[in-house]
Amino acid sequence: MVPLRRHGPDAPHDRGQRRAALPDGSGRAGRRLASLPGLPVAAAPPRPRVRHLVPQARVLLRKAVAVFTPSGRKRPGPSRARAAPRSFDRDITDGTSRGNRSAVGMRHQLVLALLCAGYAVGSALGWGSAQAAAIMGNFGLGAAAGAAAVSCFRYSRTRRTRFSPAWLLFAVSSAMAALGHFVRGWYEVVLKLPVPSPSCADVFFLGFAPPAVLGLLVFAKRPVTRAGWVCLGLDAWLIGGSLLTLAWSLALDQAADPHEAGVARTALALAYPLLDIALVSMVVALHFRRSGAHRAAVGTAIGALALTVLTDALFTSPLLRGDHRPGQLLDAGWFAGSLLLAYAPWVPSRNRQPEAAGRPDARRRVGSSLAALTPYLAAGVCTLGILYNVLDGRSVDHVVLLTGGTVVLALVVRQGIMLLDNITLTQELVQRENHFRSLVQGFSDVIMIAAPSGVLRYVSPSARDVLGRDADELIGSDLGTLVHPEDLGRVVHEVRRFLGAGPAEEPTTRIECRFRSGDGGWLHVESTVKRHQGGLVFNTRDVTDRARLQAQLRHSAEHDPLTDLPNRALFTQRVEQALADRGGNDDRAIAVLFVDLDDFKAVNDRYGHQTGDELLVRTAHRLKQTVRNDTAARLGGDEFAALVVDDGARDDSTREEHLLELAHRLRITLSQPCTIEGSDIKVTASIGIAFAEPEIAAGELLRNADLATYRAKAWGKDRVELYAPHMQDETPAVARAAGETLEHTLARLLVRLGPPPEPTALEYAPAGNGDGGARQ
Repeated sequence: MVPLRRHGPDAPHDRGQRRAALPDGSGRAGRRLASLPGLPVAAAPPRPRVRHLVPQARVLLRKAVAVFTPSGRKRPGPSRARAAPRSFDRDITDGTSRGNRSAVGMRHQLVLALLCAGYAVGSALGWGSAQAAAIMGNFGLGAAAGAAAVSCFRYSRTRRTRFSPAWLLFAVSSAMAALGHFVRGWYEVVLKLPVPSPSCADVFFLGFAPPAVLGLLVFAKRPVTRAGWVCLGLDAWLIGGSLLTLAWSLALDQAADPHEAGVARTALALAYPLLDIALVSMVVALHFRRSGAHRAAVGTAIGALALTVLTDALFTSPLLRGDHRPGQLLDAGWFAGSLLLAYAPWVPSRNRQPEAAGRPDARRRVGSSLAALTPYLAAGVCTLGILYNVLDGRSVDHVVLLTGGTVVLALVVRQGIMLLDNITLTQELVQRENHFRSLVQGFSDVIMIAAPSGVLRYVSPSARDVLGRDADELIGSDLGTLVHPEDLGRVVHEVRRFLGAGPAEEPTTRIECRFRSGDGGWLHVESTVKRHQGGLVFNTRDVTDRARLQAQLRHSAEHDPLTDLPNRALFTQRVEQALADRGGNDDRAIAVLFVDLDDFKAVNDRYGHQTGDELLVRTAHRLKQTVRNDTAARLGGDEFAALVVDDGARDDSTREEHLLELAHRLRITLSQPCTIEGSDIKVTASIGIAFAEPEIAAGELLRNADLATYRAKAWGKDRVELYAPHMQDETPAVARAAGETLEHTLARLLVRLGPPPEPTALEYAPAGNGDGGARQ
C-alpha cells in the first residue's frame, strides 16, 4: 500500500495515557497527538522560505520518470533518426537486439538499486537535519509515488495490451499516494502545522488500496466457472479473515475504542490496517493465479505492493508506533515500493527455454502445491490469533470469534465446492477413459507406449488382430527383441536422431521395419513415433501388403517381364556399383559379356513369335546356369549380357583365358538345339567381351562390349571376340560386313554415345522378344 501516514487515531495511547509532542514539532506521533483536543500544542516556529522546495521536487520527479521509462520506448510518432539498414542476417539482428535489451535492463536495475540504497543510507543518517528529513519523508516519497503514477500511466497509454487497464489502475493508486504525501508535506514542511485528523491526506491515502486491488484482479487468470469465482472470493476471505484475526488480537483491539478517540478517528484508525489486509489478501490469493504472460512485469508489481504492505505493517506495529518520524529508515520501504512499481511495467520479458515434453517445470509444481495449501495456511494463522488471546489470559474478543467462525465456515464451504468439483472431474475422467478405451479398442492401428529403456508399458488390444499377439504378452517385453535384426540398427539410429531433435523442430517421425508376428514370421509395419513423458508412443500399422506390392512394382520395373532377368537399367546400375566398389583396387577384374543370338529374326518368321519367346526364355535359363553367381540380364530383343567380377587372385593373362573359356562354354551351350512344340530349333550366338580399365565409366564399358559383339558378327558369327581399342575406328566397316541397314547403324552409333547425363531409374521393356533391331 502507501506509506500510510496515520494521524490522530494512529497516535500511541495506552489506556488513556498519551505521549506529548516533541518540542520541535517534527515527531509524527507528537504532531498527531498534539492535534487532539485537550492536549498542549508547541508553538510553531516562523514559516521559512520554501520557494525552492517545489522546483526541487519537480526536478526529482522528472528525473525519476526518465530513469524508469526506457528511452527506447517512446510514444509513437515520426522518427527523426534514419532507420538502420537491414542488411544483416535476421537471427544475428534479433540476438543483438535481445542482448541490447538485456544490457539496458541491467542498467535500469542498477540505477534502481542505487537510488533505493541512497535513500536508505540518507534515512539511516537522518538526512543531516530535521528539516531535510521532513522534506525527504514527505516530498521525496511523494516524488517516488508520482514517478510510479507517471510511469504506469505512460505504459498504459503507449502499450495497448490486455493488461493496460491494470497499469492504469496502478497509476491512479500511485497518484493517490503522491497527493497524500504532498498534502502532508504542505502541512508539515511549508505551513509548519500539524496535519488535521481527519484530513484530505487521509482521503488520498485511503484511495490507494481499491485501484491496486482492481489492478491485481486484471492480472489474475479469470475463473471460467461460477464455482471458480466463488472459490476465488473464499480464498481471499480466508487470507483476509485470518490476517484480521491475528492483527485484531495483536494490536487492532486497542485502537478500536470509540470512547477514547471518537468514532471518526477510530474508523480512520481501523480503515488503514483493514485496507492493508484486503490488499495483502489479494496479493497472496492472486500470486498463484496470475497469467503466464508478462510474468516478470507482473511479478515485479506484486513484489512492489507486497513491500509497501510490509512497510505499512511495520509502521502500525506496537514496536514502532509513536517512535516514527519523517525521513527515518522505515520510509525506505515505501520509497523502494514506489520505485519498483514505477519500473515494473518496463521490465524486459525473459526468454524461457521450452520445457521438455511431459516434464512440468519445477517452479510450476511448487507454485501449484503452495496454491493448494494456501487456505489451510490461512486457517492456521486464524488459529494462532485465537490461541494468542487464550494464552494471554484474555477473553476472546467478539470480533475474533466472529471472524474466526466465518473463516472456518468459508473453509468448509470451499472444501465442499472442491469435493463436488472433484466428483465432477472424476466422472468426466471416467467418461473420457471409457471413450478413449472404446476408440483405442476400435482403432485398427496398434498403439504402443515404450519407456526410455525400450520396455513396452502399454499395448492396445488391436495387437491381436494386427500382429497376431495378445497385448498382455507384449507388455513388459523389450521392443528391440521384436524388430528384425537387419532393421534394428536403422531403427535405433532413427530413434536417437529423433530424440536428439527438439519437439518444436520435429514433433513426429516415421519408421518402417519388420516386426515379429505371432506365428513367428515377420510383418512389414510402419510406425508414427511421438514423444510421451520421456518415452515414445508408436502408432503402428501393418503394411505388409503394401510392401509386397512395392517390391513387385520395383521388381517389374527392374526386370524383364518375359525372362525375369534384370533389364538394361538394373544391369547398368550393377555395373556402376561394381566399378564403385572396386575403387582404387585395380587388381579386381570386372568384365562384361554381350551375347547376341544369330539369325533370330528367321525363327520368328518361320515358327512365330510365341516360339521365339519360348526360345528366349530357354536362352535366359541357359545363360543363368552358365554364369551362375554373376549377373545375367536381357537388354532387349535377342540381346543378353553378363557381368563377371573376379576376385583378383589371377594375373591378367589368366583372367583373359578364364573369361574366354567361359564365353566359349556359353556359346556352345546356347548353340544346342531346343525342342519347342515338336520342332528342333537351333541358333548360334555371337559374344563380345570387354574388361574394365581403370577410371572407366559404366556406359563406356558397355559400349566396348557391344563393339566386340559387332566384330564377332562381322567375322562370321558364332564366335567370341575380345575388345581392342582399334575397334573404335572399324565401326562403319564392321556394320557393312554384318549386313546392317542404315537404321541399325544409326542405332549402334547412338549406343556408342552412351546413356544420357541423367538416365531414368526405370526402363520399359515390352513383353515378347521384340525382334526389331535383331542382328542377322
